[in-house]
Amino acid sequence: MIQRRLKKCFFLILTLSLIGWTGFFSGTKAFAEEKGIKMLTLEEARRIALEKNKDIQKAREYRNLVEGRYIEERSAALPRFQISGNILHNRDESQKVYGLLSNLESQTRSVEIGLSQALYTFGQVGAAMRAAKVGLGTADDQLRLFRQAALRDVSAAFYDILLARELSTLAVQTLEQKIRHLDEARRKYAAGIATEYDVLAARVAVENARPEVIRKENLIRMSREKLRFLLGLEGQEVDVRGTIEIPLVPSPQYKEAVQTAWKNRPELFDQHKRVEIAQELVTIYDAGDKPRLDFKASYGWRELILGAEKGDGQAWTAGLFLTFPFFDGMRSRGKVAQAKSDVATLKIEEAKLKDSISLQVRDAVNACREAEEIVKALAGTVKQAERLLFMAEKGYEYGVKTKLDVDDAELNLTQAKGNLAKARRDYSVARVTMDWVMGTIGEKVRSD
Repeated sequence: MIQRRLKKCFFLILTLSLIGWTGFFSGTKAFAEEKGIKMLTLEEARRIALEKNKDIQKAREYRNLVEGRYIEERSAALPRFQISGNILHNRDESQKVYGLLSNLESQTRSVEIGLSQALYTFGQVGAAMRAAKVGLGTADDQLRLFRQAALRDVSAAFYDILLARELSTLAVQTLEQKIRHLDEARRKYAAGIATEYDVLAARVAVENARPEVIRKENLIRMSREKLRFLLGLEGQEVDVRGTIEIPLVPSPQYKEAVQTAWKNRPELFDQHKRVEIAQELVTIYDAGDKPRLDFKASYGWRELILGAEKGDGQAWTAGLFLTFPFFDGMRSRGKVAQAKSDVATLKIEEAKLKDSISLQVRDAVNACREAEEIVKALAGTVKQAERLLFMAEKGYEYGVKTKLDVDDAELNLTQAKGNLAKARRDYSVARVTMDWVMGTIGEKVRSD
């Protein structure tokens, strides 16, 4: 009796060591925090991603870049002021012919403030400003695009950890079961109702089950590290809290999902704005050989020293300047032709993008329905497999079932549980992908 209790304690300690952080103790948030592991729910992981994900931070910097370009283009419509000062010393030996030796050298000193303002550019400045402003919108679309992609990837990584944990639990349970069979084989061998072959076979089964436990533990670590990378956390271990099982909801209809995607996908907004920018570029290039009118003025102080004579006083200029590069070697025409071709190409790409999104919606709808049906089909299979294993073990204990029957029942149960866990993970990811495809993922998620 004492020996049997010692065996049970040994097997319990072995099981806890194999379970590791996926065991009972690591299931509590307080224990994880003591170990320096940040426990996260799905919503917490999403909020952290919106704040610290590197792709999102890069998209924010891209918006700052585009905003700077908009300010740069807007400056063409605003007046320009500049202050200039100079001291000019001049000597002209040609004045000798007139006998004006005192006027051979002259010096001019001046300080002026100048003004330059474009009055009419044949639409060039206005088009540049509109294009730059639309560019700000593309930066916002890019930010939305990376935000949604990050939420999709983080959610999938979150469910991958839950799946890895489920598979690890199954691997540990399988090992425990093999250990129980080894214990039973040893008991029967001691009672003379089993052979040494039975004990050896049970021991081999135990050893063969150990590598799978190690693999699943490593899968958990890799899944956690992937989530940490997506969250943009450095030097911080993360783990998740939650369940892989989510309520089954009816999949959206294809037509409704497509319309929603066309209204919400940031890629379509971005592509449409790029078409607008290309159209404004046509206007800009078309103005290259058209008239331009500018106003220029200056005001300041000027001093002139000519030989022994000297004079100073206020000086100002003001005037309208018309430039008309009526022939530039057809350079402007060539650039206009290229810009119009870019507009046509972008419109074709926009239509192609809509077709691609429609295909993505179709695949996402089918994936949701497939995963939903598999979950429903496997839900009852696990209970049947558990009952089948119980009956096989009892039959083997009483000698009416063979070891092969027990092994088959164990394999069926492990496969059923594993398939159900994978199906639940696939369904959860399919729902996330469906939201991403429709452009509605993260509508309720806001970064702090």
